[in-house]
Amino acid sequence: MRGNAYAYGPCEDGVDPRSLPVARRVNLLVSALDGAQRTNEALAACADGEEILDVLLGASMKLRLGLTREQLRNTPPIRDWVWWKNKEAILTIGN
Repeated sequence: MRGNAYAYGPCEDGVDPRSLPVARRVNLLVSALDGAQRTNEALAACADGEEILDVLLGASMKLRLGLTREQLRNTPPIRDWVWWKNKEAILTIGN
């Protein structure tokens, strides 16, 4: 992952990234994936959404974003990536 994606502590104006809203932390994670060849290869090799979440949890830990599996699972665009990999409907209307 890129080294400038708040990998080791404070980000903007000394703010701890873990104190940012979940959506902002997810956006930081997604931005850090740009150009992260090994992480992207690991994501491409995932068999299902749970494996994607495993890879992204590891990336979140490295970046010290403090994201949980549940936060990743429920926050776009990662929520959508997991859905696509699992091909499960997020919301079902009717029968």
